[in-house]
This record gives sequence, structure tokens and C-alpha cells, in this order.
Amino acid sequence: MQHLKPQIKMGKIKRVKGQISSPKPDENDREIQSHFQEKTWDETVTKDSWMIFRIMAEFVDGYEKLAKIGPCVSIFGSARLKPTDKYYKMAIEIADKITKLGFGIITGGGPGIMEAGNKGAKLGGGKSIGLNIELPYEQRFNSYIDKDYSMDFNYFFVRKVMLVKYSQGFVVMPGGFGTLDELSEAITLIQTNKIAKFPIILVGSEFWNGLLDWFKNTLLKKGLIAEENLNLYRVVDTADEAVAHIKAFYDKYSVNVNF
Repeated sequence: MQHLKPQIKMGKIKRVKGQISSPKPDENDREIQSHFQEKTWDETVTKDSWMIFRIMAEFVDGYEKLAKIGPCVSIFGSARLKPTDKYYKMAIEIADKITKLGFGIITGGGPGIMEAGNKGAKLGGGKSIGLNIELPYEQRFNSYIDKDYSMDFNYFFVRKVMLVKYSQGFVVMPGGFGTLDELSEAITLIQTNKIAKFPIILVGSEFWNGLLDWFKNTLLKKGLIAEENLNLYRVVDTADEAVAHIKAFYDKYSVNVNF
């Protein structure tokens, strides 16, 4: 049987002067088309094999810079929230108070909640770590990151490893898909015992209640999670509640968090 190669044509077809034509493909169209094209052995080796070394370099650089930072708490949240937003202001307060307990603050290094977290760390006199990601448009370093702990990543998965590996607690502010991805990563690693049961704090019950109801009414009812998994996180509505939960957790284990 003859093998038929898929013919991929992107864009909305339109008729011009009695003829059918397709508009020029945009960058996304070309990216999709490239995945259906056969590649030579040299192309595969050149691109994929060398990518391994770039990934390794990001891991090595991250491990070397972050290995001695001391106990830290990661703050996750939207890059799109403005300084006037109540959650931006609350993230500053949370980070400020957490650093005064002796923790450093790790964020994704960008604007919005990440900026607020790093700003709070600066106000509290603690270490302020920013793990930025290279994106075409919205992501940029904020100005509140310690110079020695400002890192830029090309790969999301390497960055996520660093955000989780060097944190002993997670404060999750309102955010979009990226925030949900980071939250899911932390919950999954704790649920599967890949990392210790560090505190996960969801800030803003009005924001998180819809998702948490879905956890209970859909995931739990269908047997897709266990009931004890619902105890892996705590929901709070104030900065003081968030900080108190972290303090109580570490007081329980008599952890010395001084740098």
C-alpha cells in the first residue's frame, strides 16, 4: 500500500475572481506545517541533539546558583495584575512578612504578582530570587530581584524544577494557566511523595472556590483523587493568615530558617 504524506494547508480558504486561494500562512501556520515535514538525519541530530546540551546547561546553571540560597518560599501568580490590584498589594505584604521570618522569596521573575513578591522580599530585607522565562511579548525581569539571583530560562520545565526544588513552601495568588500549571506541579509532587509535604497556601477564597468545588464535586466523586488529597492545601484570605500557616508549619518541625 502506498504511504500517503499528509498535505497540510493552513488559513481560511477564500475565493478571488472565480478562483480559490489560500492566504499566506502566518508564523503559527508555518510552525505547525514544519512538524509534518520529514527531516533528514543531519537535521534531527543538529537540532535535537544540541538541544540536550542547552537543557543541561540550564539545569547546571540553576543548581549551581540556587544550591546555597537557604530556605525559601515560592510565590506564584499572574503576570497581568497591576500594582493597584488588591492581590498585588497582598503579595507584597505576604513576601515582606515571610522574609522577616527568615525565608527568601522565589518568583518567576516577571511583572504582576511576581514583581510584588520580589518587592516584598526587598522590603523585608530577605533574599529576592527571580527565575524569568523567555517569552515573545509580556515577560520581562522586574527590578526587585537580587542581582546574583536573577536567572533567565528558555525551557518552562527547567524553570519549574527550580521553582519547586528550592522551595519549602508555596503561596499561590490568583493567576491564569501558568499559575495553575505551577500549582498542579507542586500538588502532584507532594501527592506522589516526590517532595516533602510542604505547605501550599491558596490566597483568595473568592478566586479559588470554583476550582476547589470542582475538585470535590467532580474529581473526588469520580474517584480520580483521594479525600486526603484535599488536605494538601490551605485557603486563606489575608496576608496574616498565609504567614501564620507557614510559621506554624515550621514551628512544628522546629526548623531554623535563618540564613
